[in-house]
Amino acid sequence: MSQSEHPATTESDLESAVIIPPEAYTSKAYAQAERDRLWRRVWLQAGRVEEVPNPGNFITFDVGDDSIIITRAPDNQLNAFHNVCPHRGRRLVDVPPGKRNARGARSQFVCGYHGWRFGLDGENTHIPSQEDWQGAVDHCAGLTAVQLDTWGGWIWINMDPDCEPLADFLAPVPEMLDPFQLQNMRVRWRKWGIFNCNWKVAMEAFCETYHVQTTHPEFNRYGAFRGWSQSHGKHSNIGYVTAKEMDKNQSAKLRLSDNDDPRIATAEMQEYVWNNANTNTTETLVNAARRLKDELPEGTPPTEVLQHWLKSARADDEARGMVWPDVDPEHVGKSGTAWQVFPNFQIGHSVNNMLCYSARPYKGDPDQCIFEGAVYELYPEGKEPETEWEFCEATAEAWCYVLGQDFSNMAAVQEGMKSLGFNGAKPNPFMERSVANLHRNLAKYMEAGQPCQLKK
Repeated sequence: MSQSEHPATTESDLESAVIIPPEAYTSKAYAQAERDRLWRRVWLQAGRVEEVPNPGNFITFDVGDDSIIITRAPDNQLNAFHNVCPHRGRRLVDVPPGKRNARGARSQFVCGYHGWRFGLDGENTHIPSQEDWQGAVDHCAGLTAVQLDTWGGWIWINMDPDCEPLADFLAPVPEMLDPFQLQNMRVRWRKWGIFNCNWKVAMEAFCETYHVQTTHPEFNRYGAFRGWSQSHGKHSNIGYVTAKEMDKNQSAKLRLSDNDDPRIATAEMQEYVWNNANTNTTETLVNAARRLKDELPEGTPPTEVLQHWLKSARADDEARGMVWPDVDPEHVGKSGTAWQVFPNFQIGHSVNNMLCYSARPYKGDPDQCIFEGAVYELYPEGKEPETEWEFCEATAEAWCYVLGQDFSNMAAVQEGMKSLGFNGAKPNPFMERSVANLHRNLAKYMEAGQPCQLKK
């Protein structure tokens, strides 16, 4: 790195400015090396537990050249296997054209090429003319298992048979997010698409608040969106800087200018988010915000408005059979607004809804990725909607206006990084530390692309 001879190898190194080489985003060789050095060695979020509720249910998950079958066995055990027949390499389950993945229910998996059969435990149950091998395939006829574990309601897989336990890999994320009971939420909508940018460019578009005032200028009227970013080993989290007198339980919910009537501003902001982003709120929260001007007198302090709003929405949901978890206000403030789970998953959490993003390579092309977004919320038992992954182009019409603003940056960043005039990304050490932390950890797997101290 020409800017400095000192690589940023520790979390404390990220407190000062660093520079990230553009090769990590644009190099074909780097993208190809990620398959073996990264994607086949880390825990990846591959689906939700509720997607495979009964024995025989299965889903597939693809990343690069690898496809994984996740299924529930008759003993109710979740299993994961490489989606490939050990005989001649045909995939056992084909993803329907235009679909994000395959899903369904089977009592066994049968290879469509020569009819080899496999149970839900991965064991081979039938080989036509097996005697022709004279016993030579008996020890290698089953499916290759993939490590599987669960946390937060998600299914996690790891293709490395010698990987560390999921709990060790995720720490301290579960400690910080378990109080929010994310496993109890269900999908309101989920979309995916093939975007013209590197997967890291896609994830970095959402892991900091530095862009809000410029990319989303309409939010500026509601107050300052200055945010912090902290690194926690492999992972990081972000949140908003708030006044000392503000209740920590409300600090992530609303930022108002001094001249706003907080009753009106709360309702306006909730309406705007609901109609133009369809994220980070619920219909219950919107309706409770609409009532504030009638339920509270003019001049009510912002903190009291926010407390009343959330208390009212909580009561409305409890009347419908939905109980929000009680999370200590200090813990809420410490947890921030979103966690970046290395390498490619973001959880934007709250007590009754969450917004999640993920991205991964598409066909080994450094200029493209599969991008996914999903919104979850609490529902009364038995009232959860049935949802499918919806393929959407990277447009505001398909994803809503606010996300379209973010998408407008991605392809432009990808092209700009190839310019002779660009010598590397220089993330804000306070507000964009999550970007630097991603690459600090990525470099440990890749043995390349290490962020280096930016000279003054």
